[in-house]
Amino acid sequence: MTVLDLDSPDARHLGLVGGKAANLAELRAAGFDVPAGFCVATEAYRRAADAAGLDEVPGRAEDAALAAAARKALLAVPITPDVEAAVAEAYARLGDRVPVAVRSSATAEDLPSASFAGQQDTYLNVVGTEAVLDAVRRCWASLWTDRAVSYRASAGIDGRGVALAVVVQRMVDVRVAGVLFTADPVSGRRTRCVIDASPGLGEAVVSGAVNPDHVVVEGSTIDYQAGDKAVEVRAVPGGGTEQIAAGDRRGERALTDDEVRALVALGRRVEAHYGAPQDIEWAIDTAGAVRLTQSRPITTLHPLPEPTGPGLRAYLCVSLAQGLTRPITPMGIAAFRVIGATGSRLGFGIPADDLGGPSALAVAGGRVFVDVTPALRNAVGRRIVPRLLDVMEVRSAVVLRRLRDEPAFAVRTRSPWSFARRVLRVLVRYRVPLQVGQALVAPAAARRRVGRVGDGLTAALPPAATGLERHDRALALLGRVFPVLPTVAPVAGAGFLALGLARALAGPEIDGRTTHDLLRSLPHNVTTEMDLELWRVAVRLRADDASVTRLRAGSGPLPDLLRNELDRFLRRHGHRAVAEIDIGVPRWRDDPSYVLGVLAGYLRLATTDAGRESTPDAMFARGAAAAEGAVADVVTRVRRRSRPRALVVGWALRRTRELAGLRETHKDHLVRLIAAARTDLVAVGAELAGRGLLAEVDDVFFLDLAEARSALLGSDHRDVVAQRREDHARELRRRHVPRVLLSDGTEPEALAAPAAGDGALVGTPASAGEVTGLARVVLDPADAHLEPGEILVVPSTDPGWTPLFLTAGGLVMEMGGANSHGAVVAREYGIPAVVGVPDATGAITTGQRITVDGAAGSVRLTPE
Repeated sequence: MTVLDLDSPDARHLGLVGGKAANLAELRAAGFDVPAGFCVATEAYRRAADAAGLDEVPGRAEDAALAAAARKALLAVPITPDVEAAVAEAYARLGDRVPVAVRSSATAEDLPSASFAGQQDTYLNVVGTEAVLDAVRRCWASLWTDRAVSYRASAGIDGRGVALAVVVQRMVDVRVAGVLFTADPVSGRRTRCVIDASPGLGEAVVSGAVNPDHVVVEGSTIDYQAGDKAVEVRAVPGGGTEQIAAGDRRGERALTDDEVRALVALGRRVEAHYGAPQDIEWAIDTAGAVRLTQSRPITTLHPLPEPTGPGLRAYLCVSLAQGLTRPITPMGIAAFRVIGATGSRLGFGIPADDLGGPSALAVAGGRVFVDVTPALRNAVGRRIVPRLLDVMEVRSAVVLRRLRDEPAFAVRTRSPWSFARRVLRVLVRYRVPLQVGQALVAPAAARRRVGRVGDGLTAALPPAATGLERHDRALALLGRVFPVLPTVAPVAGAGFLALGLARALAGPEIDGRTTHDLLRSLPHNVTTEMDLELWRVAVRLRADDASVTRLRAGSGPLPDLLRNELDRFLRRHGHRAVAEIDIGVPRWRDDPSYVLGVLAGYLRLATTDAGRESTPDAMFARGAAAAEGAVADVVTRVRRRSRPRALVVGWALRRTRELAGLRETHKDHLVRLIAAARTDLVAVGAELAGRGLLAEVDDVFFLDLAEARSALLGSDHRDVVAQRREDHARELRRRHVPRVLLSDGTEPEALAAPAAGDGALVGTPASAGEVTGLARVVLDPADAHLEPGEILVVPSTDPGWTPLFLTAGGLVMEMGGANSHGAVVAREYGIPAVVGVPDATGAITTGQRITVDGAAGSVRLTPE
């Protein structure tokens, strides 16, 4: 069957007629006023593609010349007689030489994750059978336009499975047309409708050729801003369209208030039908009837968390604050729930189900959010939470401070006792003040105690342990993650308290630049030590030709020296990984390819005597010397005012140097527990795969803990895993994740005006110094190739990224604050860094020359 009427039940099958036609057929069947028409099914396209010899094109569509050849071949191929006859018959049923719209309808469009809006071609006011057939052929060819091929590639859609149908519909005798979004596409607010409208065909609005009327509707409020509507697209008698100049019509409204309300009502009906916000094309004919010409999902909106309470709620994306822009695996989310439940119950005395997690935890789009509404409505919490975020994710802190002015988040609890009581519970339960005091008195003893905590975290089960035993041990290990934080972190906290004391006593003698110097090359930092250890491995490998050859080749068996050095490194650090807080992510010991890639990068550093000053160990030593010099300089300047005060400042700064480096240790301990739990879950996955209940071992990470247990008891979850893998792959392509998301879909940061900076990108100063160099934008460190001296531009970092810092000339990061992980490591290596730079990875391109001013917090771009 090659031609189907839109009212045919078969026309609602995506594979037969493509996304657009299937949606239009479904909307007609649901009673919406959609213009009548028919569809030339995908089978007709496939016949034409076979006749044109396009067998090899789909798999190699990234080749622009090949895509151009495909277009040319499809335009030249004759339409088979049976298809031609079926099209002529269907067209005749619409009327005698009736004007129609001929529109592309690909199988990979109008999907929940990819709209493909405007990627293939549409022809309006087509009159006559021959003209319709020619438009059909041109629609087929538009499947291989450069923009369509590029869009498919960016959406992760394999061109080999894509085909194109063509939908033919009666033209509407249009008075006014446009676009309706049933959610605000900028802020994400689901309660708001946005309409663009202009007289004439909707093509003028969709293509951006006109400045339309812009209408925002929320509840009963209509905010109408009239555009000039100076261009109008009209149908030409006999076929085709023309664009005419209509003059400045800002004094005229294209829509009445009643028509606006009718469009909103239509949009809400369509949204309810599909269960998701919609991007709708509409037209109002000369008789005043509202016609629906297309509807597709709004694919750019971030999914909403399940409500965690009544009214408007504010959710902070904690996984993003931890440096993860990518989605977390379902098992990783399950681990977050266990850790959160333990913290809620043991730390704050709030009951929580082990597997369900605390009531404030929410998930959307594979990211973990926490409901911060109670904190914003608490007089103490609304002050403390943004201050905590100032040191780790400053842009989130800015957003929360703005929300404090919103009536929905006004203070409801003024008494500090409820908040203070929970904080005191943690302090007392884990003897935090005592730990801080002991660390300040005896730093070396405190460091040894922290080391003993790490040594006793995990104990291996016997190899013969059953899957259920492995599962239960993984659950127990995750339950031990939260208690590590208040057991270990106070030691590093003592170092920062000492710094605060020194700054209070020294006054203006310790400014921001001096603070950066004081915190450079901190000893006892497990992440820095890991990076330097890997550098020393590279140094030892340079003399081994076989190792150098293997690292440069990027594949092949490992020579003995390289294998031994790698094994030694992984025994200590193999539990680390990029995105390591996700239990579903392989550890370096599971897949050391990233470590080998970093070693290959280190080998490209200079090896001459002159170049040794820029090696990581030399840079670290210079940073340590600079820090000691800064301590001595501050003490000298304070002594001029007060000798006793200088003694206390010197003591405090030495304690800072001895303790603050342990700020990374608690994270290392947490990751060690997560990695141990992962090992047990891999064994569970192996058992389930061996029993045929999972297709692959790592499918276990696309289940949660309860599902993994039920699988061990015989349940088959392979269909669930397949769907979740598909969802996860789609979310991996999402470039933008909101820091703060309201329950009505609003992203508050999107409504804020950008900071002015004379053309420069503005962020938070993180590591002083200025450097000019070529940018290297890296979204995934697994695929990174960083030349020595290039400026690393990233969404965020965690310890798995930091080996790249050793060869970077500077750092620009979209996430983070002055004391976030990336900022601390950049200071320790002495490379200029600016963090919290909005859309840095989009505004900066690889190879572009940029200047990073780490003291001013700015990034200046050189025009390409």
